Amino acid sequence: MTPPRTGPVSISCVMPAYNEARNLERVVPQVLAALAALSCAVELIVVDDGSRDDTVDTMRALAAAHPQVVLIALSRNFGKEAALTAGLDAACGDVAVLMDADGQHPPALLPAMLTHWREGADVVYTVRRTRADQGALHRRLAGGFYGLVNWGNRVRVPRHAGDFRLLDRRVVQALKSLPERHRFMKGLYAWVGFRAVALDYEPLPRLEGRSHYGIAGALRLGLTGLLAFSAAPLRLLGGLGVLLSLLSLGYGLWVVIQYFWLGIDVPGYATIVTGMMFLSGVQLMSIGLLSEYVARIYDEVKQRPLYLVASRTGGGLARLNFTEVSGQEKAART
Repeated sequence: MTPPRTGPVSISCVMPAYNEARNLERVVPQVLAALAALSCAVELIVVDDGSRDDTVDTMRALAAAHPQVVLIALSRNFGKEAALTAGLDAACGDVAVLMDADGQHPPALLPAMLTHWREGADVVYTVRRTRADQGALHRRLAGGFYGLVNWGNRVRVPRHAGDFRLLDRRVVQALKSLPERHRFMKGLYAWVGFRAVALDYEPLPRLEGRSHYGIAGALRLGLTGLLAFSAAPLRLLGGLGVLLSLLSLGYGLWVVIQYFWLGIDVPGYATIVTGMMFLSGVQLMSIGLLSEYVARIYDEVKQRPLYLVASRTGGGLARLNFTEVSGQEKAART
């Protein structure tokens, strides 16, 4: 058990953003006010993931008005998982809070999250009470995904847990040590372990615009998570191979019985053609699945950086730390 934590705490809030200029004008002051009520040493790191609107200009203005705000502009759109990683790499606080830029994560939950951290939790993650804002197909696919990714896996990914969470510094350092390029952050949070506490919440209505994360994005992320954290697809193919072998043996035995014992002349053309087409489809499907694994291995071997930073604006906690060090050096000289 981690002993209770007392004393002052520095907080880094990481917020990936893609085309969220209108929302950030309202979300950033709200989150800063909530953070300032918890600590006097805070920073809000907004990672622009190659936005095509005025997100960068809006954030530069907010960084000029609020010294706690940091803007990290990536060179292009690398995806939310890479943007989260860029924010965690830049975070300097004792704890890091991950939030979305659309205003759906309630800042009112931050005091409860920090309380759990002070009581010894290393990870405080949130779980949606309902998925009423998503379609029936999306909900069914999400349920099937969690069932597959957790099937036979020692690491259990919590169902319906999002990126809205608080991480202790030790957890942040553990995540930064993981080198993979195809990142499924929800799985990585579970893989690093540490003591975790769940809080349920109801997402707030989106402030402006529409979500850029639809069912297509969910399918892509789900495929990445499934291939990165589970061997279930390979096990299913192995089970299918065993089943087809048993069926073929059973059918062969039935043909022998029909011909030798029942005296039935069994025509084989339709059976042969159907069997060949079915087995060819299974083989092509298996090769395609194996190709997905090999393609990800290929990307990992190339060892390209997960993201590239085009610019950084604002100091955040790094500015405060520099000021403290400079003050200590001046006091030492005098």
